[in-house]
Amino acid sequence: MTRAWVVALVLASCGDEPAPVRAPIEPVAASGALRFVDVAASAGVTATTWCGRPEKPHLLESGGTGLALFDADRDGDLDLYLVNGWRLAGDQVVERSKNVFYSNRGDGTFEDATERSGLGDDGWGCGVEVGDVDGNGALDVFVTHFGPDVLYLGRGDGTFERASVSPGLDGWSAGAALFDGDRDGDLDLFVSGYIEATLEEVLAAEPTLDWKDLKVMFGPFGMEGERDAYFENDGHGVFRDATEEAGMVDVGLYYGFGVLACDFDDDLDLDVYVANDSNPNYFYRNDGTGKFKEIGLWSGAALESSGRAQAGMGVAAGDVDGDGRADLLVTNFADDFSTLYLNHGECLFRDATSPWGVRGPTYEFLSWGAVFEDFDLDGRRDLFIANGHIYPQADLVAADSLGYAQTNLVLLNEGKRFRDVSDEAGPGLAVKASSRGVAAGDLDGDGDVDLVIANVDSAPTVLRNESTRRGAWLVVDAPGAIRVEVRCGEQRAVRHQVYGGSFCSPSDRRFHFGLGGAARADEVVAVWPDGTRVEHKDVAPSRVLALSR
Repeated sequence: MTRAWVVALVLASCGDEPAPVRAPIEPVAASGALRFVDVAASAGVTATTWCGRPEKPHLLESGGTGLALFDADRDGDLDLYLVNGWRLAGDQVVERSKNVFYSNRGDGTFEDATERSGLGDDGWGCGVEVGDVDGNGALDVFVTHFGPDVLYLGRGDGTFERASVSPGLDGWSAGAALFDGDRDGDLDLFVSGYIEATLEEVLAAEPTLDWKDLKVMFGPFGMEGERDAYFENDGHGVFRDATEEAGMVDVGLYYGFGVLACDFDDDLDLDVYVANDSNPNYFYRNDGTGKFKEIGLWSGAALESSGRAQAGMGVAAGDVDGDGRADLLVTNFADDFSTLYLNHGECLFRDATSPWGVRGPTYEFLSWGAVFEDFDLDGRRDLFIANGHIYPQADLVAADSLGYAQTNLVLLNEGKRFRDVSDEAGPGLAVKASSRGVAAGDLDGDGDVDLVIANVDSAPTVLRNESTRRGAWLVVDAPGAIRVEVRCGEQRAVRHQVYGGSFCSPSDRRFHFGLGGAARADEVVAVWPDGTRVEHKDVAPSRVLALSR
């Protein structure tokens, strides 16, 4: 099937500007920009996350690390886990840096609780995923590595123990998603593999690739890809490799980075999307029994609209156009754009990057983690993208280059288009770093969504959201729900659960809504994969609403 045929099918099936399935919650017109302030130092988040040598002679040293926001001790606030790499000098390992766990004091400031948590992993960490794999009600932590991946089982009090046997890969793995692939009530695991490499090769590496008249690190082309893998949970936190029988064999051995699972076709099962560096992206459609079919090219979400593969890094999913379906964003390399795919139903997507205003603002940057969140509570999902080059040598090219350290981007959703408001979004968007993972959640309990960004060879950026509010807020805590709908009069908003996502960095899994012009929610409906629906009527805003089956 040709790419042109796929695009024609998408447009013929859905139309160039399809009518929304349901009217979105009426937004409030914004009269000012978003505003963020970096409070990392005052919040106590000061640990450096390392990734090799300053000159970055091997591709491993370019990937950076992810992070996670989750409630580790069940006290109602979000804790922070930073994945760390190693520090190298010459051909030597200088420091096997530990991952860092910060416990939230309840006000958006953090205490370093790494030692008592049991999460001080000193492997070369890459990414992280969070979920309750053994069904005891406490969140567990899975860390991808350059080396064997590791699962930590949570006790629910902010402490963890290393599982006796961990699923995953023994190589360079990156993204991961813990999700119920077969709808049996427990969390299965998908892990993306990037490239095959040994520590000896990393330590002996020298820049050999020609880039803009400079020598930089070699790869990924010319390197062997590491396989992706899918593991089925037996219900008690014990996993077996089910990659082949699930239909998720990495046939191209593509260079996998960002991964997410989400219900893209509204059939109450979770599909899987993989961002592949320099190759077509994978889209695995779930048949409802835990068997998947790879339909990336058919779906229209494997390539950009001209039929070209990009250098996929991070992924985000969420309803940006208010039609109730989860759309997709894939971040890509420098001198290329991040790609926005609008979902037209039945897993058919259209590249809407240019008409939605995403192409221009993202083109020069080298982009990684991304999230869709309603930062000003006006009822629309805005977009945040973390940026940073992989080549330190980028500082040596022409003066108009963005360089190695880059600022991040925030794009305001204006209904049918995003507008780049980064330059007017406060001092937090003036921070320059080589950023990678980003996670979103309300850190300080004030109802709006804050951000934490992992930076290479530097401390994280913690962005407190000080945006002017265009509406009230509502958070729905419905563990295991596949989506939540909020109705205000005749208007509806839908939030889909996303597992994995960003760049190797899970955000808060609760469903966060801005209510725009509505004073309260007439109805909140949570839907689970088995079809269970739980409804709550006449819901006051500015609260966390807990729903369960």
